[in-house]
Amino acid sequence: MTLRERLHDDTIAAMRSGDALRRDVLRMAQNAIYNIEKAKRVTLSEDEVLDVIVKEVKTRRESVEAFRNGGREDLAGKEEAEIAILSGYLPQQLTDGELRSLVAEGIAATGAASARDLGKVMGWLSPRIRGRADGRAASGAVARALAETERAAGGAAG
Repeated sequence: MTLRERLHDDTIAAMRSGDALRRDVLRMAQNAIYNIEKAKRVTLSEDEVLDVIVKEVKTRRESVEAFRNGGREDLAGKEEAEIAILSGYLPQQLTDGELRSLVAEGIAATGAASARDLGKVMGWLSPRIRGRADGRAASGAVARALAETERAAGGAAG
């Protein structure tokens, strides 16, 4: 069953069960997919549908942060509930250890040696973590690992 089919079937199940929040969140996701398809005049692939859901989750995470900063805990809670629903359609998230391991592998594969190589490592890493890790967290992990690599190289040279 494709991701699109799951969204459709789960929307119908939510309507039948009276779960308004789930129904509305899944409809928003389907509408986002439809709008992109209409604008591009193409049918999105499974990976592209996944990217739309990842983007929807990211948008809601940013909203949670904004609502918390504005003292609107009620709205932040609603956004978190929506994130929980959408997260069910994402692949299993990477643990911190798995992410660090992939970062180390990316640094080795690209020959990165300094912070200037962050983009090169992220280019290698991004397709491997798509939908499984937050890009900001991955970028931070790469930056930390590259800083450690630089310190180690500087210490060995000095």
